[in-house]
Amino acid sequence: MTDIKYSVIIPVYNRPDEVSELLESLSRQTRTDFEVIIVEDGSSVRCDHVAEKYKPYVRLTYYFKKNEGPGPARNFGYALASGKYLVCFDSDCVIPPKYFDAVDQALQVQHLDAWGGADRAHENFTWLQRATGYTMSSFFTTGGIRGGRKRIGWFQPRSFNMGISREVYQKLGGFRFSRYAEDIEFSIRMKQAGFRTGLVEQAFVYHKRRTNFIQFFRQVFNFGRGRVLVGREYPGEIKLTHWFPLAFTGALPMLLLLFFISPTLFVTGAILLGLYLALIFVDALIVNRHLVVALLAVPSAIVQLTGYGLGFLKEKLKSYPS
Repeated sequence: MTDIKYSVIIPVYNRPDEVSELLESLSRQTRTDFEVIIVEDGSSVRCDHVAEKYKPYVRLTYYFKKNEGPGPARNFGYALASGKYLVCFDSDCVIPPKYFDAVDQALQVQHLDAWGGADRAHENFTWLQRATGYTMSSFFTTGGIRGGRKRIGWFQPRSFNMGISREVYQKLGGFRFSRYAEDIEFSIRMKQAGFRTGLVEQAFVYHKRRTNFIQFFRQVFNFGRGRVLVGREYPGEIKLTHWFPLAFTGALPMLLLLFFISPTLFVTGAILLGLYLALIFVDALIVNRHLVVALLAVPSAIVQLTGYGLGFLKEKLKSYPS
């Protein structure tokens, strides 16, 4: 197994159809010096039959373990990996054929200990998935912290598309959190240990989002909770950017209140909100070149910001004695 350079670890929970798409994309890679380790995290709907289907095309092993969350599932895969580099993908990703070529070139030039790539929406995804994919990566909704050229602060690899050297794993031991911001916590420890992390722009993945706004709300709600959990461990890691969704969420009922208190201030606030949402629409239209996706990006941004903000608030309130 000495020809294995990359070990791909995929934690899975009740998503056999998505795993099939992911393995299909991995079977089309231009490089073959990688293995795939699927870790089924206590699913009731297993994907072992899907893994078996792709074994003739991908160097693949499948494991089933009790449910503990994505962090422990990735650590389980790390412990079994043979590669020099350990790569995590979420099960709802589709990987472009030249992903590992892009990583290989970047490692030669940047000499990274860990890397991450952006997530993009494929043209075959639903309009809503493309809209939520845009708002999750847009500078105007996240500060660009999930990848891309425009971003605030140092780059933190995220677990939907994260690679680390074996040295990072051996020194830091993988993920500490079981779920909710487990990748952020891991990235912080990488930085503290002096490892070099960076964005590899061409090592992007097509990342599917939830299929409706209710599911998307639940997802970002947990993201907001996760940021506070990170803040408890590392107080300096909650920045102004992370407070913005809560401020946005609080501003919405305040705007309604102003309608009754001060019509002038209400109009001013409504204009500012309208300009912000118009900016998102225009940018989404430029990025996606699709009118419906751009229109859906507006409610997607509202759901994302309010969901994250409320999750942030709920977890923050736990920090104070009752």
